[in-house]
Amino acid sequence: MLLVPESAREFLRCKILRPLLRLLRGGVTPRRLAWSLALGMVIGINPSVGLTTVLVILLAWIFGLNQFASQIGTHIVAPLHVLLFVPFIELGVHLFHTRQLPLDRHQIEHLSHHPLRLLHSIGQWEWHALIVWGIIAAAMLPLLAWYLRRTLVLLMRRHKTLMHSRPATQ
Repeated sequence: MLLVPESAREFLRCKILRPLLRLLRGGVTPRRLAWSLALGMVIGINPSVGLTTVLVILLAWIFGLNQFASQIGTHIVAPLHVLLFVPFIELGVHLFHTRQLPLDRHQIEHLSHHPLRLLHSIGQWEWHALIVWGIIAAAMLPLLAWYLRRTLVLLMRRHKTLMHSRPATQ
């Protein structure tokens, strides 16, 4: 068993497990719920800033997935979004052989004196990072959905009493 503090386990139980079980109990199939979560998780790690929520809402609507589950998926991976931002940009730099991301003070100061060059570089880094993310996302989405579906089915079997009990009225 993982050594997770009780407060973190309770948070996961209340904010993730119970809402997902309520969705399953309410008639959302494990397959649809898995694809909704996977979409949210894959979109949640994209290297853009500020587009995640809008993109998840739009894509979940287009594909007829569960909005709530997609948002849960996005928020689950929020820490990964921050951790993977620079690696996606670095992969884009290496894949497209563009200028390195300025990571020291002198490079950043030099670019700050040339705003048009800075905007061009940021746009180029972002575009290349999105291409790298898109390639990874296309491969990961079906695998993640398959794994999540299996996990949800096991979760339903493990929590049969919660699945067959009547939903709490609010």
